[in-house]
Amino acid sequence: MSDKLTEIMAWKRQEIAPLLRAVSDAELARLDASLPRPPSFAAALRRTDGRLAVIAEIKRRSPSAGDIKAGASSVDQAARYQTAGADALSVLTDEKFFGGTLDDLRDVTAHFRTTAPARPCIRKDFFVHPIQVLQAREAGASAILIIVRALTDDEIKTLAAAAAAAGLDALFEIHTEPEIARALAHGARIIGVNNRDLAIFKTDLGLSERLIPLFPSSVTAVSESGIHTAADAARVRAAGAHAVLVGESLMKAPDPTALIAAFRSP
Repeated sequence: MSDKLTEIMAWKRQEIAPLLRAVSDAELARLDASLPRPPSFAAALRRTDGRLAVIAEIKRRSPSAGDIKAGASSVDQAARYQTAGADALSVLTDEKFFGGTLDDLRDVTAHFRTTAPARPCIRKDFFVHPIQVLQAREAGASAILIIVRALTDDEIKTLAAAAAAAGLDALFEIHTEPEIARALAHGARIIGVNNRDLAIFKTDLGLSERLIPLFPSSVTAVSESGIHTAADAARVRAAGAHAVLVGESLMKAPDPTALIAAFRSP
């Protein structure tokens, strides 16, 4: 694990420590049954026209980019992405490093419950415990993030089971070939290649080109980070990506509609 990721994960474990309690799969299943069904994240990533799906991210800042769009309204940004035709949204809920909160997710999913067309949202955070899965489901998420290199196999198993019990999809994020095998061992159906090496903050789209062809055909492939232009999107699509997750360039784009259309261009 990189030094920055180690720092983030150590902070996350400290941050959620006061909230920790036993959360059973049965409790999560009861919660799922009691709440409205969110739109499917997995289904949104497989477009019927064969073009790239776009997961548009709400991200005010990051350790690598610094401030991206400080003070941005999560609902306003979600509405922009909705109008632009994004297939799904990623909502950062980590405050210390990314400037997001769980309220951002609550507000965005509430917006989609009253304004069509709804878009599925993934809670983008550093998951270590089922209590965070419970929070995600309560806040209206459709999916959670599981960062393979940041977790033990027991933790991945627990989080994957919790997501399934809560009726949520899981995006398994990987960065190396051995992590593909680890994700698949835990039943991953959606795997994202993070093109950014958090050890040195270098982004290399060649990572998606090398790793995505190794995925089973049944797996939905996502390329994350470093997608700025139509040419970038075309590279990862040619490698087999079904979707791209884009934050910084869409947050800064004066016209997200044009940029998303460019990502989808043949």
